[in-house]
Amino acid sequence: MNKISLFKGRAVIGYAFMIWIYLFCLTTFAQSSKPTTVQTISGIVSDANGALPGVTVTVKSSALSTITDISGKYAIQATVGDLLIFSYIGYKETTVAVATNNVINIMMTEDATTLKEVTINAGYYTVKDKERTGSIAKITAKDIEQQPVSNPLAAMQGRLSGVNIIQNSGLPGGRFSIQLRGLNSIRTDGNDPLYIVNGVPYSSQSLGDNTVSSAAITGLVNPLNNINPADIESIEVLKDADATAIYGSRGANGVILITTKKGKAGKTSFVVNAFSTVGKVARELDMMNTQQYLAMRAEAFANDNIATYPASAYDINGTWDQNRYTNWRKELIGGTANISSAQASVSGGSNNTQFLVSGTYRKETTVFPGDAHYGRGAVHSSITHKSEDNKFSINFSADYTGDKNTLPGRDLTSRAYTLAPNAPALYDENGNLNWQNGTWINPLATMEGAYVTANQNLMANTSLSYRILPGLEAKAAMGYTDSRTSQNVTVPLSTYSPFDTATHEALLMVNAGSGRSYIVEPQLNYGRKWGKLDSKILIGATFQSQKSTKLAQTGSGFTSDALINSLAAATTVRVLSHTVTDYKYSALFARLNLDWDNRYILNFTGRRDGSSRFGPANRFANFGAVGAAWIFSNEKGLKEHNSILSFGKLRASYGTTGNDQIGDYQYLDTYQVSPYLYDGVVGLSPARLFNPDFGWETNTKWEVAAELGFLQDRIFLSAAYFKNRSSNQLIGVPLPGTTGFPSIQSNFDATVENTGWELEFRTENIKSKDFSWTTNVNFTAPKNKLIAFPNLELSTYANLLVVGESLFITKGYNYTGIDPVTGTYTFQDYNGDGQISTADKQAIMDTAPEFYGGITNQLNYKNWSLDFLFQLVKQQGRNYYLTSPLAGTMANLPADFTGHFPDNGNASQIFTTGQNGTAVDAYYNLLDSNATVSDASYVRLKSMSIAYALPSKWSKALSAKIYLQGQNLLTFTNYKGIDPENQSMSSLPPLKQLTIGVQLGF
Repeated sequence: MNKISLFKGRAVIGYAFMIWIYLFCLTTFAQSSKPTTVQTISGIVSDANGALPGVTVTVKSSALSTITDISGKYAIQATVGDLLIFSYIGYKETTVAVATNNVINIMMTEDATTLKEVTINAGYYTVKDKERTGSIAKITAKDIEQQPVSNPLAAMQGRLSGVNIIQNSGLPGGRFSIQLRGLNSIRTDGNDPLYIVNGVPYSSQSLGDNTVSSAAITGLVNPLNNINPADIESIEVLKDADATAIYGSRGANGVILITTKKGKAGKTSFVVNAFSTVGKVARELDMMNTQQYLAMRAEAFANDNIATYPASAYDINGTWDQNRYTNWRKELIGGTANISSAQASVSGGSNNTQFLVSGTYRKETTVFPGDAHYGRGAVHSSITHKSEDNKFSINFSADYTGDKNTLPGRDLTSRAYTLAPNAPALYDENGNLNWQNGTWINPLATMEGAYVTANQNLMANTSLSYRILPGLEAKAAMGYTDSRTSQNVTVPLSTYSPFDTATHEALLMVNAGSGRSYIVEPQLNYGRKWGKLDSKILIGATFQSQKSTKLAQTGSGFTSDALINSLAAATTVRVLSHTVTDYKYSALFARLNLDWDNRYILNFTGRRDGSSRFGPANRFANFGAVGAAWIFSNEKGLKEHNSILSFGKLRASYGTTGNDQIGDYQYLDTYQVSPYLYDGVVGLSPARLFNPDFGWETNTKWEVAAELGFLQDRIFLSAAYFKNRSSNQLIGVPLPGTTGFPSIQSNFDATVENTGWELEFRTENIKSKDFSWTTNVNFTAPKNKLIAFPNLELSTYANLLVVGESLFITKGYNYTGIDPVTGTYTFQDYNGDGQISTADKQAIMDTAPEFYGGITNQLNYKNWSLDFLFQLVKQQGRNYYLTSPLAGTMANLPADFTGHFPDNGNASQIFTTGQNGTAVDAYYNLLDSNATVSDASYVRLKSMSIAYALPSKWSKALSAKIYLQGQNLLTFTNYKGIDPENQSMSSLPPLKQLTIGVQLGF
């Protein structure tokens, strides 16, 4: 299209003259046909959940249009009799005639038939949902805002098929684990998905040090806590080969795309959102009371023929009050965690330039005694601009997050479930820690120490694009991340009992980690339509560099606890580890998409990757995929003579991706600094053998799926079957002991297969002017299997894996009951040699999920909305037998253990204080048996949100919403333990939370 330059003399005059003629005619026509004057029409557009930003408001038969701002407000010039059209993807279009009233407020309703038009972010490109050939799941800010969570993964739980997320700890900043369609790699550290934030890869690997973390509470240095959920616009999960192959080696375990919020065109608006949350441990395990506990102890001594209680048996020999009872769950983990959060944002802009700046502060306390807390501050900014001729555009976003986690030195959950119920009080009459004359270790002694972690994270990215020719666009994406982590663990002398005569030293452990990365991705996009054929071509390249540094040290010999936070005050300083790693990655990628008449779609993707983690001979590899879709509902015969089927699509994909999650320098001869001195000189010791020949793990993915919509998509069904095979596994191959190394990292001809069904079902149950009810169901039935591992019995994995079984298994003894003569646990003697040994560990315990899913309901009535999600999981899991102490010793047990041999049950073998060698051996064998695995299935009311949006007619300048939210409200399970999700007796379970908040826009 030819453009008239405003900088050429003649063109200026001609252009101005045409504008004058146009305006003159327009004015004359308006005066002759509409005697009324032009007026400003304004109002607020909302849905059942509150203000609706981004709605397009157009005057019919006119070029005038505007967009609602973040508060849902709009203003447009119109005259009496004009028709205003309100349109927004996913909502029914609304038309209103302009009358004498200059305030028009609109309540929009969702339209299921337009949901297929929603644009899906596939990373390097976008695609309409109805036209995608790959498997992509999505949640939006609307889903995230209904949950008061601090980690993006928490917002995804139970909402997406093929995505299994587990919350490992209920502590602030605690870790989550995620699996996309199962485990692909035998290595436990090779199954993380790729995270992309605004086009920039985000490392999920912690910068914390394992030694420092193990000295306190593990799993708290979680990089994803640096991403503020309140700033997220959408999360897309790419699962199959068609969707992930364009990411090559980084997409083997799936890709999670996180897109943050951007500004909307319109008047400058301000939004404030604040909420307060209280949290409690949702589920407790019944433990023995004092009478039951002392009866167990007395019976244990009697069974061991001990008539006189030892002096150290303080619980039963009269030293401690035998009438005292303390519910240690209530004392140690029964507190109330308080969460407060506030966010403020300002946004606006013109049709060409939009901006958004927001800030969030969040503070959480714990259920533990004391003032331990987690605080996080986040700043998000975004600016988007496009030129007047729409040829040039630029997008820039920057996010900074800083958090600090101050926790006690230890998780108190384990002590809450093992302390004797008649143990002494925590404090003496003066309010000091009670040591009861040195007869016990006060569980609050660890509170004298501290575990402080602090993280700072900066992410910035810029995207530039320019339309060179019609259909041809050049684009460049650039990103930078800077992450820093510090850990500080203190163990002061005050944590030790004053009655302890052993020699102790105060201890300080510190770690400083930093990581920086940048990425540059130039791209060319070309699109053209040839009759009924719509074609799109994408080619690009990736250049990425990442460098990380970690320094962990320990100090001891402090002269005073007051100096414990200064490493310089330590008399002895030792370096635990000091690592510097560089990672370089480059790639070429391409995509070809062909769409014939919006019916037949082919999508080809390819990528050539290069990674510094492999030797020169295997540094590069090729990956690719093909996807196809047939939208058969667009076939002429079916489209014209069908009133029930509104949408139908069949799709399939096949391709390969790779995996380079093996760490850096694995192929090189490497050395480490020896902790020993030779003649006063520090030496080096070999750490790894050279192997330049190992290469990429390869993941071959195959999928078929069908998508069906009925009755204008009021009923929508999606069903998919997938099969993924991961081969050329990178594992440690065992070596003879004479080499000095137990194994060498190499490719092994082992193959892991993941298959399964994914179902998604959406129904619009009721839809009227004032009331609507929508249900969404997702269901996944996965199957993980090791299908090949040559010479497995000769490898170091012989006691861990079985061909034909999943990677989730554990091999152990087969528990057969209690011996009626000895009263001890018995196990199957597989080899018949008359004794129980390692060779008898043949029972297979599989904790892989059998199926999981979620059921979401959304109900809207006028200005009220109700959303709730039930999460369901069918699985086997580790129960309380795995972590329970030997029955009869000086530690409490679940109340179920009162049903013991020989009295009234088989929950426990004969009680012993530890003097019965047969019972002790049987106890340790039990820990390695299938008795520790039982049903851990559950149905959980994961989240619920009730909101009321104040009617817009109440205030022209203000929009407001009040909401009440809940998390982990109810759990239905037969699990033998505290919580079936994290399955731990030593880590705090996920908390039940109640939230009240308000959102204001003006």
